[in-house]
Amino acid sequence: MYLRGTLLLILGYNTMASAAEPVSFERQIAPLLEKHCLTCHSGSRAKGGLDLTSRESLAAGGSNGPVVVPSKAGESPMIRLVTEKKMPPKMPLDPDSVDLLRQWIDEGAKWEGGTLRAPTLDPSKRAGPDWWALQPIRRLPVPMPRDREWGTNPVDAFVRTALEEKGLTFNPEADSRTLIRRVTMDLTGLWPTSEEVDEFVRDRSPNAYERLVDRLLASPAYGERWARQWLDVVRFAESHGYEMNTLRLNAWPYRDWAIRAFNADLSFDRFVREQLAGDTIPSADPLTASATGFLVAGAHDLVGNQTEEGKRQQRSDDLFDMVSTTSTAFLGLTVGCARCHDHKFDPISQRDFYAMEAFFGGVEHAERPIRGGDARDVRAEAIALRARLAELDQQIDDAEPLASAAPNGKATRPPVNARRNVERISPVDARFIRFTIEATNNGAQPCIDELEIYAADDAQKNIAIASAGGKAAASSELPNFAIHKIAHLNDGQFGNGRSWISNEAGRGWAQIELAKLTKINRVVWGRDREEKFADRLATKYRIEVSVDGKAWTIIAGSWDRGADKSPSKLDIAEHDRLRSRLAELEKPFTVYAGNFRVPDATRLLKRGDVMQPGDAVGPAGLSVIGKRLDVSEKTSDSDRRRALAAWIADPTNPLPARVMMNRVWHNHFGNGIVRTPSDFGFNGDRPSHPGLLDWLASEYRANGGHLKPIHRLIVTSCTYRQSSQSSASKSKIDADNRYLSWFPSRRIEAEAIRDGVLQASGSLNHRGGGPGYNLWDYANYVTVFTPKKRLGPDQFRRMIYQFKPRAQQDGTFGAFDCPDATAVVPKRPISTTALQALNLLNDEFMFDQADRFANRIRACSSDQGEQVASGFRLAFQRKPSDRERAAARELVQNAGLATFCRMLLNANEFVTLE
Repeated sequence: MYLRGTLLLILGYNTMASAAEPVSFERQIAPLLEKHCLTCHSGSRAKGGLDLTSRESLAAGGSNGPVVVPSKAGESPMIRLVTEKKMPPKMPLDPDSVDLLRQWIDEGAKWEGGTLRAPTLDPSKRAGPDWWALQPIRRLPVPMPRDREWGTNPVDAFVRTALEEKGLTFNPEADSRTLIRRVTMDLTGLWPTSEEVDEFVRDRSPNAYERLVDRLLASPAYGERWARQWLDVVRFAESHGYEMNTLRLNAWPYRDWAIRAFNADLSFDRFVREQLAGDTIPSADPLTASATGFLVAGAHDLVGNQTEEGKRQQRSDDLFDMVSTTSTAFLGLTVGCARCHDHKFDPISQRDFYAMEAFFGGVEHAERPIRGGDARDVRAEAIALRARLAELDQQIDDAEPLASAAPNGKATRPPVNARRNVERISPVDARFIRFTIEATNNGAQPCIDELEIYAADDAQKNIAIASAGGKAAASSELPNFAIHKIAHLNDGQFGNGRSWISNEAGRGWAQIELAKLTKINRVVWGRDREEKFADRLATKYRIEVSVDGKAWTIIAGSWDRGADKSPSKLDIAEHDRLRSRLAELEKPFTVYAGNFRVPDATRLLKRGDVMQPGDAVGPAGLSVIGKRLDVSEKTSDSDRRRALAAWIADPTNPLPARVMMNRVWHNHFGNGIVRTPSDFGFNGDRPSHPGLLDWLASEYRANGGHLKPIHRLIVTSCTYRQSSQSSASKSKIDADNRYLSWFPSRRIEAEAIRDGVLQASGSLNHRGGGPGYNLWDYANYVTVFTPKKRLGPDQFRRMIYQFKPRAQQDGTFGAFDCPDATAVVPKRPISTTALQALNLLNDEFMFDQADRFANRIRACSSDQGEQVASGFRLAFQRKPSDRERAAARELVQNAGLATFCRMLLNANEFVTLE
């Protein structure tokens, strides 16, 4: 447990929980009861008269009386029956489940949530085409509460009407400090500064709150906050998962796209189209083209499988992931459950599943190059740059001394370098040019990234290149390396990644046969034009020519290298600038955002078995939703994905707008109107305010599918602005606050806690975008995650920019219910554990930040009283009470300022949204 209250914190009292983690009814007990007990013990025909579907029916017990005695598991008949394996009769509980029930009862048998639902396979008790979520959205008239003088916000009208039916009403409005802290954290994931709080509290203008909301929605921090919640929904991570868990170092552009999409408030149709088919948009910039990272954000097995069945299964699993994520994210339906058979609870056939899969038949897990800007402009600029560079190369090369054809004991030319070396010779006829290496700078096998030959009558044309008819040969090549091949000697591409390496230590020869006999006057070669590698450089060599490939004549060698060459009078600054610009234009922006090809044929798999393909299935939308969508099997990959995006965003599709509005509501209040944000099917929750959900969905459509107006509507409502204090009378009627008669306070998520710590210490680096910062070291490309021993400013960016490997958590904040990206997480659990408190108290990161926090306070004042006041302002945006001030000063005197700061960062007030 966290330390309760600032006063207790300052006094140093530790009220942490015991080692045993408290049982969660919602996550642990409810599923256990539903799976093992409710088949017999639910409804009017419950066996033994015992109905276990609600708090009230559990308390009432069965025909033999109560089965649970809260806080006394030893006296509860339920424990005796499950321990003796009398219940459940056909499949007794395992010991761990029994222990879980025992612990739950000993902790008071708290029931957190609504009514449970018995599992059923009865076809008459499953969703059909008339299911509520599949019906057209209806914009009901805004209801008029009985108190007609109250409120003008439509959200409030719907919520207040439902409250009045329960005999409930709203709380009074929260005070100004609470409101600005609440809405700032909610919209940006950061706490306001004490100056912002003071200014807002002093501002008595009638629209002060609305102006605050508009400022927060315009902040770049808004996108950083709300994009993180979308990344949970789509299982984004930067490694492949499975046992290899290889890193995806260029997956981050999708994260940056999501942040930009929320900040730009993309319309819903654009939001969908860019993620499914951003690569097909003609005006797409690099981030827009990278939005297809959505399709391949899930896990992907890189382990090669030699069996045909294994290969098919891996492909099938990838496609299953794409279908499942697309359907849960945008439609709120578990279409993936129809992979092996018709959906048991929703009107989704197995054919529907494979028709959806067909849309992704051309999508592969892979990185792909992406170019920015208009391709025609880039191409025209590149052609002009290459022409000018060729002129400069010729001028620079013409200034090179002539190479000596034989050793003369005198160094007249500069030493060799790894980037580019020029061998200027008197014109000579040649058909074959051979470069023989006898030693390298490190004794390793020699490497050449490109061997260029220039004709005497056309000094700007490389006649060795394969496209000009040149043929490469060599003495040998390094085996098992696809990037080091003989063919790379004259492929026109530079760098170590397209080079030749001999298979002899320090030795080897490379040769070019020209298309015809030509008079040449220049040979150019390099080890790595990208200047990343300088090893394997030829230091002792000779160059020979032949007209027939039999008789050879030496034309140059390394014997005259080594002279101190004075800088050329030629201006090479322009050359370097143009070369950098050309590299920028020609180097693709490589992103892990999927590769697209001719779609595979899709077949319905009998029982989901990849070795039992059945009928061919063409791309089609779900048969019970919106407009019918059938696409020809001959349709291209890009047209398939465009068609799917249009079908999802079509106004006749009732699900996406409902799903998006429910996600927004969920993230503002901690629970959605439907408490299963990615499942609007029969097994999901039923809406608490169906009229409000449809009204919001229709409003969302009416404003063009933009989210910011909906945020503004919600956070300016009295429903949102009320205080968070509950009461015994309200809790008795609506224990889980489903109807929102008070604002639901809750612990903020891991990212906000870490960002808040950095904010308080003054260390937060607000730099956004680009590759994420890393908390781990990797050795030899092996994905073993070794935590960095020290963190610095680069790691003090917001947590959304933290490199996110799959199944690997932040060592400090992973304990705060961070998704590990092995699956979609539409709703994060909120737990309270001893490990969380221990991490905040004793982790090295927290010690470091507390020291920085203390130094920040010292810089403000040397007076201890002022230091204490500064700590409270920076952490809580308020002054300490007299008692808190006195206790804090005593703590500082006894334990130091850093310990005081560490206590502030571990307070409930610091990690709770109220």
